[in-house]
Amino acid sequence: MDVLTPERTEVRIAAIVARMLAKRGAATDAGREQNLRDAGLTSLDMVNLMLAVEGEFDIFIPQDTMTPENFRTISAIDALVSTLIPAA
Repeated sequence: MDVLTPERTEVRIAAIVARMLAKRGAATDAGREQNLRDAGLTSLDMVNLMLAVEGEFDIFIPQDTMTPENFRTISAIDALVSTLIPAA
């Protein structure tokens, strides 16, 4: 079983973001604190990002946490995911 350390979680989120940016033809090396809209993701991409994160970590993101602040950066997404992953 893949143990989800904070570092591993962030790497997986960054990989999802990089794939999405690559599809848009944007730079694929968004830093952990870079605004993802500024990096090239659209509103529709942000919805797809949320769905991809749910699938990647087998979690459900509650509607009240689907805020721009929670999806602004890789770091913000990582913080949100860490609150939603059940403790081992």
